[in-house]
Amino acid sequence: MTAAGSAFSYTAVDRSGRRLRGEEAAATAAALTRTLESRGLLVLTVDPAGTASAGPTAGWGGNRRREVLEVTRALAALIPAGLPLARALAAAANLTQGEVAEAVEAVRSRVERGDRLAAALADHPRLFPPLYLGLVRAGERSGDLAGAFARLAVQLERDEELRGRLLSASIYPMLLAGAGGIALLVLLGFVIPRFVELLEGTGAALPTTTRVLLGASSMVRSFWPALAALPAIAALILGWVRTTEEGRRAACGLALGLPGVGGLRRQALGARVGRLLATLLGGGVPLLAALDDTVESLGDPLARDEVLRIRDRVRAGAPLHLALAGGPVFPPLLGQLVSVGEESGRLQEFLLKAAEVLEGRTQRAVERLVALAEPVMILFFGGAVGLVALSLLQAIYSVNAGSFR
Repeated sequence: MTAAGSAFSYTAVDRSGRRLRGEEAAATAAALTRTLESRGLLVLTVDPAGTASAGPTAGWGGNRRREVLEVTRALAALIPAGLPLARALAAAANLTQGEVAEAVEAVRSRVERGDRLAAALADHPRLFPPLYLGLVRAGERSGDLAGAFARLAVQLERDEELRGRLLSASIYPMLLAGAGGIALLVLLGFVIPRFVELLEGTGAALPTTTRVLLGASSMVRSFWPALAALPAIAALILGWVRTTEEGRRAACGLALGLPGVGGLRRQALGARVGRLLATLLGGGVPLLAALDDTVESLGDPLARDEVLRIRDRVRAGAPLHLALAGGPVFPPLLGQLVSVGEESGRLQEFLLKAAEVLEGRTQRAVERLVALAEPVMILFFGGAVGLVALSLLQAIYSVNAGSFR
């Protein structure tokens, strides 16, 4: 704290597109932003001193998602200021390094040659997913590229915030699951067999619970190579899902079919489709063309198939809400709000409302699931260890009881 207020670190761009970083004291972040803007600077970020990243190498840890978010924030701020797109991309590239910086530079080169921005971004699918490309494409179609990047920045910030909260909340359950799983394997694979050998040497009959536990221990020892190979098998399956169309379809179908998870997946897909359609329609794109663009912007193959089915029904003359009805992928709420929007002549507004409602529901449900994971893990592993202890105590009691007969 200084006499003038708190210290803030800032990142800004001057009129030539050069990136500036510095630290100044101000009463609030908003006051510093106004001061910097009065000097002709375009402010990208203002954070309390000591919390802002000092550069691409500080605190990023190679996190491509965060670097893409930084680029998106920069473009959302630079394009409305009147900076040409190529220069805005060059300035945004200075905020990152490595793969992201190289990709943005390659995109800038293609844009300078006259290529469309969405087409240039599509050459880097690891960094810019279908949803990102879809919103950029919608912005280019509507002539509102600045608005597209502003919406993308908000969406990516929301996703990153949710991902951070979920990661923080899930660290303890994951540690608990790992420690509990290892403890159970050690008990079943090493401790119990030694203990039971001592009990069997007395000649006493073991109780049923102990015999069941001994059977489980025997299975663990027999199949330990398969258990040890599970991480490698999981990595192979994950690679198959990520790199092949068949893998993606199988994973998406499994997610939609799982109890609980399927409902969350449908809500997330419904929110994504609603937001994409609303953005495209808001830019003046006809409904059929908007549905075509939405298909290209979805990464889920089952959702793409469903939107193609909806497009065919709309092309045949069906209203959008009837085309949505009865499908296996999107939640009924999406069709209900679309129906209200079509009846009132405010389809774009109600598509956005549907997206916001479904996103809110998905976020709250995921947070509840993560919060429930901790007590469930405690109950499960506590019960398992308690069962092992009870079985061993019963065996000891049976041996002692037999010795007094």
